[in-house]
Amino acid sequence: MSFQRALVLGGSRSGKSALAERLVAALPPPHVYLATAEAHDTEMSDRISTHRERRGPNWCTVEAPKNISGALGTLPRESAVLLDCATLWLTNHMLAGSDLAAETQALLDGVHSFGGRIVTVSNEVGSGIVPENALARQFRDAQGVLNQRLAADADLVVLVAAGLPLVLKGRLPDGAA
Repeated sequence: MSFQRALVLGGSRSGKSALAERLVAALPPPHVYLATAEAHDTEMSDRISTHRERRGPNWCTVEAPKNISGALGTLPRESAVLLDCATLWLTNHMLAGSDLAAETQALLDGVHSFGGRIVTVSNEVGSGIVPENALARQFRDAQGVLNQRLAADADLVVLVAAGLPLVLKGRLPDGAA
């Protein structure tokens, strides 16, 4: 069985983006990378460069740090899209003081109504200790709710740990692991 919407979860450096890239690369082109990261420092610029180099020249990159729904609306319906990542998208909105409920609904509506296939990457942040400050707890809670809502709408949900995929919902396409 193939998927229309997939969610790939994992911790930092778990291998989630690499798996998501393989899932999208196995689909017919065009391959589109929806980037939510913003390079505010050298370290983030280096991370972005590493991801671009790993994907190679056959991917189209669309920068959409906050307006995923709008970006999806501009893409050909047959596109195979990698949205990387929902965690940075959420961070961007929290730092901007956005209405998280409204922005989350717009994101979910955009992903759900997109005609092509889409793989969303998101961090699983709720397995650690309870943060000591209110902003960090608000972020952790908002990320958990966002992940639950993305997972509910996805045909395929995979948790990646130590580079190994654990399918939580659906079935990985042959050769994807």
